[in-house]
Amino acid sequence: YDGEGEETGIVPVEHYEVKPFVRPEQMTRHRNDQVPLNTSAFRYRDAKDLTLLEPGELLPVVPTPRQLETGNGVVSFTDPVTVAFPGELEPEAAHLARLLEELTGYSAILREGGESGPNTISLSCTGLEVDGRDREAYRLRVDPDGFVEIEGSDAAGVFYGTQTLIGLLPVERLLGDTGNLRLPVVHIDDAPRFGYRGLLVDVARNFQTAETIKKVLDLMAYYKLNTLHFYLTDDEGWRVEIRGLPELTEVGGQRGHTSLDAPRLPPAYGSGPFPYAEGTYGSGYYSREAFIDILRYAHDRHIRVIPSINLPAHASAAIKSMEARYERFMEKGDEAAANEFRLIDPEDESEYASPQSYTDNVVNVARESVYRFFDKVIDELAALYEEAGVPFTMVHTGGDEVAVGAWTASPIADALLAERPDITDPQNLQAYFSERTIAKLRERNLEVGGWEEVAQVRDERGRFVPNPDFSDDDIVTYAWRNDARTRDLGYRLANLGYPVILCHRSNVYFDLAYNNHPEEPGHYSAGFVTTRDAWQYAPFNVFVTSLRTRMGREIDLVEENRDMERLNPEAKGNILGLQAQVWSEAVFGVEGLEFHLLPRLAGFAESAWAAERDFETIVDREARERAMDRGWNRFANTLAQRELPRLAVLFGGYGARVPPPGAVIEGGRLKANVKYPGLEIRFTGDGDAPLADWETYTGPVETSGPVILKAVDRSGRASRHISVD
Repeated sequence: YDGEGEETGIVPVEHYEVKPFVRPEQMTRHRNDQVPLNTSAFRYRDAKDLTLLEPGELLPVVPTPRQLETGNGVVSFTDPVTVAFPGELEPEAAHLARLLEELTGYSAILREGGESGPNTISLSCTGLEVDGRDREAYRLRVDPDGFVEIEGSDAAGVFYGTQTLIGLLPVERLLGDTGNLRLPVVHIDDAPRFGYRGLLVDVARNFQTAETIKKVLDLMAYYKLNTLHFYLTDDEGWRVEIRGLPELTEVGGQRGHTSLDAPRLPPAYGSGPFPYAEGTYGSGYYSREAFIDILRYAHDRHIRVIPSINLPAHASAAIKSMEARYERFMEKGDEAAANEFRLIDPEDESEYASPQSYTDNVVNVARESVYRFFDKVIDELAALYEEAGVPFTMVHTGGDEVAVGAWTASPIADALLAERPDITDPQNLQAYFSERTIAKLRERNLEVGGWEEVAQVRDERGRFVPNPDFSDDDIVTYAWRNDARTRDLGYRLANLGYPVILCHRSNVYFDLAYNNHPEEPGHYSAGFVTTRDAWQYAPFNVFVTSLRTRMGREIDLVEENRDMERLNPEAKGNILGLQAQVWSEAVFGVEGLEFHLLPRLAGFAESAWAAERDFETIVDREARERAMDRGWNRFANTLAQRELPRLAVLFGGYGARVPPPGAVIEGGRLKANVKYPGLEIRFTGDGDAPLADWETYTGPVETSGPVILKAVDRSGRASRHISVD
């Protein structure tokens, strides 16, 4: 700006330096932060009890099947392989054939009809039940005679059987071994623990392309997840084209430097001053055609896509877009059209600030045009699903983080409160909004989902408490808070009768950093989340696997959980499943997304699909934690020796995070270890040497100076380097 406040142009910052963090207060979040700094010495101590396992001791496939029996030896297959199937399983057969060719180089002969015999994979639906589960269940048998049989309770079960078959392929084959394709002789009966196994991908804060989303869908299918919670709208972006409301994507779909009345959103989360600039992710949206393509791609992999349309809060992008529409029609003199979908009360003087510091991100729920907007968006989404030929079953309406103070100085809201004295507090207008929008979704035979706030109301003391009035309406509530007084909130809602999805930030918020090292990307507001946190999630007893507060203080599991409400046995069925979240404030592009997802998603899949682990029901804390350590040691070995190198190849390859090693120099000797036993540790004293020339660590070695180390998996993917002096 010049001296008179006029814009003169954009001057990008091109030369800057991030100086090293040298003081403890630069590396801690708060004076009460008790999380140890993630130094190389800390990592060394933290991994000292992990042990290397032999290949035969690893998990055969992730997630772990419910029942598995291994036979003697392996079976060799020759090229080509026959895939036999009934007509209704043609999509599953074709998908398997594509994967076999991509991963092994073997071609597949697709043959409709029943067939058995050597070198054949036979698919069938038989109404199979596994442990009383008759949906998504499968039986997989690799016969010593070279015949593979996959039976399913339904097409989804058959599909998951094919994914397990892919998981049984030897890593060596995926990494380039050109010998015959070999599979272990095995018999597996398997079915999911939960019917809802979800992943939220936030594309509103930072955008991901349709191709990236399809790659995520392949990954979800491989780990047997069945629900993509597609987070399409928030304050910082509206990401799906809505026919008849072009402003939503023309204004709400791009971010850049802007004056207050310019038709775009301001920069946020690293999006920079120029919309669509290379290396930035603040701008973008899915055209109708691209969205339809995503829906079909997901449906082919037995994944349901639940769109998330955030209201009444987190709506700044929608509000600004509809204000641009208002101005456009007012310039034409068409006041009726201008107000048709307006979302604010222009006379509203309410003062509030959202947790993200927005002061204008809540729609005015007393305004009728808000409900016309809601109808329009839902009906246009329904049209997209119909054109895709995919069932439209559920909408997630958001509902979280409505700031206190909203609607407190709005003439329209005041008029509604006067008409409805039963709404005792302006904040409870959110419940009024929920009632109306839920009714609209019910009219369209749609399930309703929302964050836990939609199932709460303010009591006479001003506290949010579960709202018993909605518990009979089958509102699926997503319980995300589980610290301090909210650790039991998901269970309180389930005990009231609410269907609940557990998605606690302490264990399955994958946008959080793995640890507090300055070079580790990610958020830290709710603490740090490791792959082990996702793996050891105990859905029916979260108290025993939430061991520390988000500031790192150890929780007294007896005293601090004494008054927490436990899940009633008869309410277990109200826990529909689990969901992991990848919020995108600090996630940039496909590389950032894959880094944050993997390998944590593998740990999450174990919690969502596999049968209840022994540690979940052990009462004695010491015995329970010994069982956790044993189970984690096996899983960590499996990650290092099988899963990480497999992920480097599957579906074009994923950039999974390889954890850096821990190391100390004691008495002139270098000692090192790694969090996932089986990763190779390489070291050098010459930081300029190529990685191929670094030495391989096999045990303590003499050293006279600083050492640089990396961990490397079998595919050659490496961790960031660490230095030890």
